Amino acid sequence: MKVVTRELNFSTRGEIDLVDITREVERIVMESGIENGQVLVFVPGATGAVVTIEHESGLLEDFKRALKELVPKGKGYLHDRIDNNAHSHLRATLLGASECFPVVDGRLVRGTWQQIFFVELDVRPRHRRVIVQVMGE
Repeated sequence: MKVVTRELNFSTRGEIDLVDITREVERIVMESGIENGQVLVFVPGATGAVVTIEHESGLLEDFKRALKELVPKGKGYLHDRIDNNAHSHLRATLLGASECFPVVDGRLVRGTWQQIFFVELDVRPRHRRVIVQVMGE
């Protein structure tokens, strides 16, 4: 089995910034030379997430609003005594730090409208990295 690991690096604008990384992940899969296997997209960090969602402006705004309603700021979270971003950590936990996709015939498999996004959940702009690991034959 072959394993190819690459890193994406970018800056975010802060809470709740959505960064479409679909094209970069597809490029890494194609350049890996792996025909059949899987690709893991993972963010090392406690206040970032990787999700799939359609890249449509109304839906992206709905997503942001839903996150704010599900886990609002300033609800007396105990972690806020440390650095005032408990809601960021909780949102990240609900969304998850990774997604895994099949690779078939050298291409990333995803739905027609299914895009891959990094979600910045911290309260300030950050420099982020995402690990993309392609595994297979």
